[in-house]
Amino acid sequence: MKHAPDYLCRREFLKRGGRSFCLFALGSAGLPAPNALSQSRPEYYVKPARMWEKLNDHRVQCLLCPNGCQIDEGERGLCRVRKNIRGSLHTLIYSRIASAHVDPIEKKPMFHFLPGSRAFSVATAGCNLTCTFCQNWELSQASPEELEAQEIAPDDLPRRAQSSGSRVIAYTYNEPTVQFEYIIDSSAVARKYGIRPIIISSGYIRPEAGRILARNLDAVKIDLKAFTEKFYSSICGGSLKAVRDNLVSIYGTGKWLEIVVLVIPTLNDSASEIRAMCAWVKKNLSADVPMHFTRFRAMYKLQNLPPTPVSTLERCRAIAREEGIRYPYIGNVPGHQWESTYCHRCEKLLIQRSGYFHVVNQIRNGSCPFCGTRIPGVWA
Repeated sequence: MKHAPDYLCRREFLKRGGRSFCLFALGSAGLPAPNALSQSRPEYYVKPARMWEKLNDHRVQCLLCPNGCQIDEGERGLCRVRKNIRGSLHTLIYSRIASAHVDPIEKKPMFHFLPGSRAFSVATAGCNLTCTFCQNWELSQASPEELEAQEIAPDDLPRRAQSSGSRVIAYTYNEPTVQFEYIIDSSAVARKYGIRPIIISSGYIRPEAGRILARNLDAVKIDLKAFTEKFYSSICGGSLKAVRDNLVSIYGTGKWLEIVVLVIPTLNDSASEIRAMCAWVKKNLSADVPMHFTRFRAMYKLQNLPPTPVSTLERCRAIAREEGIRYPYIGNVPGHQWESTYCHRCEKLLIQRSGYFHVVNQIRNGSCPFCGTRIPGVWA
């Protein structure tokens, strides 16, 4: 799943009577209190943005995502976190971390990337989509000033990750695209520490910006939310074509890629849509790209639908196999057989999982120990 523990966020929000601070950690990875200077001077987080151009009359156009916002002086883009200040575009969330947590990598979910490792996961406010089923709406649909935050500078982030026992930094929970500048700077430092940076994203970014971002990462997980323009337009406020273009672009960088499909009853669960999606992934990406078909539960504004039947997820996985996808998974159904990894050739169990934790990993030197088949992924 994509989100931090929602009950902790919501409980704090309810206690404060509105949007509030969502910063917590696991085990010994405790984080210090918010930096008082940063809290009293929110302008600290304002930095020049990348990926934009000047227009007439002090207006600017953001070139980061397909929204292509044209922004008047003093105004913000649709993401709420990029602002035109005196005719130049600025980010309002540089180092402005509103949520931090240590997660198992399987929770992202990333199943073929350092299984069993910990991911130091960070988020800011803001998103460039408006999904009605968002699992992290308290972060993604908030403006920066609505959330308490603390400064975690790019140089400090890898140290926090290292001290928590994490091998990975995950930019997640809200949409990492809007953290563009911070990710580029902090991921460069992370690699010096031997920490692997990844993003958990909707993929709603322009291909040029997506390639720049991907070059600074070790892996990318994209939510392919549906396979119709109608769904993207009416449910997410976005475009399927833009996400597909970016998927092709990111895959072309050679970075490890996994795809998650949140299967929502009556909205994106038809057999024909799932079949078309899987056929497209195999043709335009690879049969080796893992696809996670995950269970929907009522969230945010989409409260009128039941949880996805497990049988629907099993049907989606079967269709994926029929279309040649070698590693389709079922998610958000703890203990299900198909949340484990099997060799696509001999079908022997390789990684046994239970919920977000792997129990047994039999992959040796990136290969199946039973038949010697190379298993696609990043294993060390």
